[in-house]
Order: sequence, then structure tokens, then C-alpha cells
Amino acid sequence: MADREARATWHGDLFKGSGTVSATSSGLFTEAPVTWASRTERADGHTSPEELMAAAQAACFCMAFSNELSSRGNEPARLDVEATCTFEGGKVTTMVLQVSADVPGADDPAITEALSAAEQSCPVTNALRNNVDIVVTRKT
Repeated sequence: MADREARATWHGDLFKGSGTVSATSSGLFTEAPVTWASRTERADGHTSPEELMAAAQAACFCMAFSNELSSRGNEPARLDVEATCTFEGGKVTTMVLQVSADVPGADDPAITEALSAAEQSCPVTNALRNNVDIVVTRKT
């Protein structure tokens, strides 16, 4: 089992207030600013829960896809996942993943099979499933 921790602090009301979020387990980032406007308008150098969810989804999906390819004898040279998390009407509605893969020696069917398996094995995808529409497309 592995626990990872983050901390957030908020000051003021939802619309005019502001806060920070820190990755306390890794210390990778501390006190990254967050505001309501960074969720619903422009980022302006601030993060949002949705950006952090997109980052988690992209990283996790890369790992799951790598595992699915490698377990089928096709070690990837490079995988890229662009994740877009949509916040609409007060809720996270959609997570769109655009995946590109450089997998020497693997044909299209092998990559497609591993991609489909990654959609089922990715822990973050599974945490979101049935709550958020998830769309995975392969960039060629």
C-alpha cells in the first residue's frame, strides 16, 4: 500500500477568495496558487483541481499503457498522453485523452489492443469511470 498526501488552504469566499495546494508527499510543488477564476476562466499562472486531475490521469494512463504494451512484448520507446479535464456546470464532466505511441516493432493491431487494455487497467481511469465521460483517442 502507498499513501500520497497533498494539502490545500483557502482564504475568503469561493468567488473572490484564493488558496494554495501543495504536494506534501513528494514536495514537488508547494503552495501552488488556485482561484475560482483559474477553474472557470483563464489559468493566469494558477492551477485548478481539474488541471491536477488531468495531470494525474495523463501520468497514470502512460504507465498503464506502457505496462500493457510491455506485457505483450512491445516495449514502447515513447508514449505521450495529453489529458483535458472539463469542469462544467459545477462538476467534472469529461476527461479526454489523446495518446501517441512510438513502439518499435509493434503493428497497429498490437498497439490498439494494448490501448484498449490500458483503458481498463488504469487506476485513475477506473476511479473516474461511471462518474466522468472518458474519451481515449489515438493520435497518429
